Amino acid sequence: MLILSALLIVSSLISYFLGNITLMGWLLIGGFISLATGVRGFGSLKGLSYTLWIFTAVVVSMFYPQYLTQIGNFKLSRLITPLLQLIMFGMGSQMSFNDFTGIIRMPKGVIIGVIAQFTVMPLIALAIAGIFNFPPEIAAGIILIGCVPSGLASNVMSFLARANVPLAVTISAITTLLSPLITPLLMEKLAGQFIDIDFWSMMLDILNMIILPIVAGFIFNLFLKREASLRSKSIQLIAYPFVMILTGLVYVKAKDASMAQFMIQLLKMLLIFYLLPMAGGTLFLKAFGGDKSIMEKILSMVSMVGIALIVAVITASGRDSLMSVGLLLVCTSILHNFTGYTVGYLLAWLLRMPERDRRTIAFEVGMQNGGLASGLANQMGKLATVGLAPAIFGPLMNITGSVLANWWRGKPVKD
Repeated sequence: MLILSALLIVSSLISYFLGNITLMGWLLIGGFISLATGVRGFGSLKGLSYTLWIFTAVVVSMFYPQYLTQIGNFKLSRLITPLLQLIMFGMGSQMSFNDFTGIIRMPKGVIIGVIAQFTVMPLIALAIAGIFNFPPEIAAGIILIGCVPSGLASNVMSFLARANVPLAVTISAITTLLSPLITPLLMEKLAGQFIDIDFWSMMLDILNMIILPIVAGFIFNLFLKREASLRSKSIQLIAYPFVMILTGLVYVKAKDASMAQFMIQLLKMLLIFYLLPMAGGTLFLKAFGGDKSIMEKILSMVSMVGIALIVAVITASGRDSLMSVGLLLVCTSILHNFTGYTVGYLLAWLLRMPERDRRTIAFEVGMQNGGLASGLANQMGKLATVGLAPAIFGPLMNITGSVLANWWRGKPVKD
């Protein structure tokens, strides 16, 4: 399969120079499919397979965008938010309050990681946007990917690199919870010079796309676990509605809504993100006896397909912009990513943190939640411009992160 992929990719380049762009597209798609299949035969390369499938989707989007923008009267961009919510629900369903105890056990690492996450990448993004003189909305997209929190990918890379996984999970969890306030604030201050930023609307979007689905996942997991005590369940079930009340208040501020609209919105949230997860967790427990591996497989597949579809739709929507700034945007995304790894590691080194923690901070700083950035770009109605940097950064960071993680894995840390 690897030999076949090499032949197809070389043939696609020959077709390009011969001017046969249609044939080039089919050969390149076939080459990436063969490559994504072939690397699964090698243990050290197997982790790259999914990223290569994403690149296959990107190639299809570039050559045949008409199939990934609209089906009949239905715009595929409308799928981005619900898909992102499903992915975040899956993340929440695999978590519990124990993931936040790291701040008590490792306060120094958590504080450094959180501060670095929300300072290093936004400032690097601002510098890149200014130096390379991108169009305003493209520049805003670069800053957006710098202002969002880290995601699950950084936790996976920390595991592969034999870094401090509990620290990674805690930093990701806390930065995600802080993102409804900090991401809009950073965007308003840093990207406001390029595009108009509505602070309250962005805050509402993050609460709806990230926080509420994660809360729903917490509730689902709470009813799925047998070991949770009645007291623990009661405390959490009393606390979660306050998150929905807060979201309702932000909704009032963002939409200038009335009290009646607030109540309707609150009832919807309680039904979708509170009562349905309770029922779902209870039914799943009865049907499968609490075997979480089945749910993990389902949510894992939904997440992988969802991320690939999000990247493909964004690429198809922004194809024309990519044709003009694509190569430069790829180069600056790599620069952004690598600088994040380097500054994160050096900062942890300067503060005399252990080697495992240095690796963790490097991943938490250098890897961002591209899905959230893409969802925000879509909610802003600027998927084809602001959404381009997140769509490129996401697949690239998985490649660089996998390479760095495997390199560090070969250099085990002495306890």
